[in-house]
Amino acid sequence: MGRMWNHAKQRVVHYLRVYFGFFSTCFIATMSFRIHFVLLIVMDLFFYISTLGSIHIIYNHVSMIGPWNREQLLFFVSVMLTIQQCHMTFVSENFWIFSSTIRTGALDFILLKPISALFSAFFRHIRPGSFINILIAWGTVIYYGMEVHLDLLAWLLLPFCILLGLVLASSLDMVIASSMFWMLEGTGINFLRIELQELSRWPDFIYGSITSRILTIVVPILLIGSAPVRFLFDHSDWLPLLGLGVAIIVVWVVLHFVWNAGLNLYESASS
Repeated sequence: MGRMWNHAKQRVVHYLRVYFGFFSTCFIATMSFRIHFVLLIVMDLFFYISTLGSIHIIYNHVSMIGPWNREQLLFFVSVMLTIQQCHMTFVSENFWIFSSTIRTGALDFILLKPISALFSAFFRHIRPGSFINILIAWGTVIYYGMEVHLDLLAWLLLPFCILLGLVLASSLDMVIASSMFWMLEGTGINFLRIELQELSRWPDFIYGSITSRILTIVVPILLIGSAPVRFLFDHSDWLPLLGLGVAIIVVWVVLHFVWNAGLNLYESASS
């Protein structure tokens, strides 16, 4: 048992070192284009302002949307902004590059490396410019968390709940991106990902019953934000959070199946 634990620990440390190397090289490359770095920060800030501002505009005309008041919906939106900001920083860039990686044969070099090909394919490229705005996104979560009077348990579980939402969002995108093995190029697939993300930016209760079930059970994108926030508001509403955990496991099983099927189909560009 001790030997297995030491082996697992060494593997984790090894992958963390590799990931730190990824981050360092991406940061150095990004700082070579400082205007682009600054524009990414400004663009994200404008997006935050417009998104949160639109909620204020809506609530100037209504007092409640479903069971939530202004502060509750703003907290939900701030949680989703944080999840999406982390997603853009740590994984999103890889999905735009993955198609050319397959088409040019660069995937050959990924498959030859002594680490997981999934890890190298979907975590190699990072956007340091978006990293700074994660702090701002967390600031909005904390601010609106105080506005809705989260209890101590909710504050303690908040980072874990956001992490679960991020894992599910990233896992679903990996499954969608893996379909690029069967495509000539990935632009359409990436726009499909973006459209699904748009659907997840709103709470589950705004959709009709049939649509809500499809987007919760079949393609569980509504669990990304709704499940954690519902649990943080009401700890007795834990079933959606359990569904979020189950969805992550199921999506990872599907991901490995689709990934391996794609690798069996893949032919090097040099072959």
